[in-house]
Amino acid sequence: MTRPPSCPEAPSGFYKIRHRTHFRYVHPVRFARCNLRLRPVDWPGQVLEDYALEVTPAAEIIVPRSGAGYLANMTRIGIDQPASEIVIESRMRMRVDRPMPMALPEDPTVAEICALARASADLSALSPANYIFASPHIALFREIAEWCATELAPSRGIFEAGLALTQAIRAEFRYDGNATETDTSPAEAFANRHGVCQDFAQIMISGLRAAGLPAAYVSGYLRTLPPPGMPRLVGADATHAWVLIWCGPARGWIGFDPTNGCAMGRDHIITAVGRDYADVAPIDGIFLGRDGQKIDVSVDVEPVEEAEAILSD
Repeated sequence: MTRPPSCPEAPSGFYKIRHRTHFRYVHPVRFARCNLRLRPVDWPGQVLEDYALEVTPAAEIIVPRSGAGYLANMTRIGIDQPASEIVIESRMRMRVDRPMPMALPEDPTVAEICALARASADLSALSPANYIFASPHIALFREIAEWCATELAPSRGIFEAGLALTQAIRAEFRYDGNATETDTSPAEAFANRHGVCQDFAQIMISGLRAAGLPAAYVSGYLRTLPPPGMPRLVGADATHAWVLIWCGPARGWIGFDPTNGCAMGRDHIITAVGRDYADVAPIDGIFLGRDGQKIDVSVDVEPVEEAEAILSD
């Protein structure tokens, strides 16, 4: 995705979203199995009003139960016929009504959140205990921990600290879509001071967990704006990644977007929540074939005028 200058609130809380993934193979694959995490999860402030999934060629579709330690609507597809191309397209209509959160006088401190998380007996997918420790793709690094600790003073309110760290990452790091890959470690992106939304989310999560704070990785969509005077380009959007911080029993999980230096508002749509990218990847899987594959992804996040949305209800 291109990095917008800020997180402006959407004029409407209604969106039409189209996510299309096109796999091309030099030689036909004999079969393919894919896990899809494309259908947004239930989350406060967002409602999925309509959803459709289309796979070409026709595939067997299985909806398994979600695993422990993450929150996702996973669909598994299987294609058992030779195919030179596979197209996976999801279309959805979302209603989002989520005001931008703010710091409150009664917010727990960083130290209090650490203690509450350690004492929690919650066993659900969103238990803070699931998100305190290092995960397969987000290790803890001394350099990241020390840098993030500047904003995570134990006596600071948790929301204030989370937002300050979010803004510090946006100010310190340069967005560069060609700088990293999906397997780039947080330490490498941190050392080079550039990357994409996944890198910034992973750096922030590594620092938060090193401080003893529960932090989750979010995959989803973000409404992006074209430059002033320029038309909106079809297919120019992309999936986005940001961070959830557990802010205590009263406030729960609150989103922070380090790519854009803001809290999660009406422009953010949560698709899946996990410990790291491996839990929430929009599409992963295997295929039996040779010579690799080429992947093209196109995403459109289109705001819908409120009047049009009401008339179509």
